[in-house]
Amino acid sequence: MAMFEAVKIGIVSVSDRASSGIYADQGLPALQDWLTRALHNPITFEARLIADEQATISATLLELVAAGCSLVLTTGGTGPALRDVTPEATLAVAHKEMPGFGEQMRQISLKFVPTAILSRQVAVIRDQCLIVNLPGQPKAIAETLEGLKSADGAQLVPGIFAAVPYCIDLIGGPYLETREAVCKAFRPKQAQRPART
Repeated sequence: MAMFEAVKIGIVSVSDRASSGIYADQGLPALQDWLTRALHNPITFEARLIADEQATISATLLELVAAGCSLVLTTGGTGPALRDVTPEATLAVAHKEMPGFGEQMRQISLKFVPTAILSRQVAVIRDQCLIVNLPGQPKAIAETLEGLKSADGAQLVPGIFAAVPYCIDLIGGPYLETREAVCKAFRPKQAQRPART
């Protein structure tokens, strides 16, 4: 039986206070936990905890793309505060912008808080890597990745991760296989591989 393809994923937490040790970072553990639960693929994580400095964020994203990451998820720095520059740093390294990701994240978060309209997350492609800005709170990270589910577990609103595996297919990355109990990936029939038993 063929093994699941290995994948290298960059996870970046952008926070002045966490990066300077004022408090413990919660973003990186939340990202690593969710991705480990969601994917069958063996994952090598490239984790970075950095300050809200635009040049540092852009340089970190470029470093992770060069290191062979197929997916980079950032958390933090996407609000309207003066120090929130993650979207600008992400757009600065983009070859293509993928606006649907930010639109869908805000739609999901609006179900929980009216201040979701203040979030500025973006997603971009650079070379063969998808880079997505996520919210800063662990609860919001899971909500935007997984989407909204009813009390009995039925999907009400798809999370953004449902579209991530097919996007990575299209840019020449590894075939990501999700655990449907966490997140069911969507692919057109012609892009699907036979299910594993």
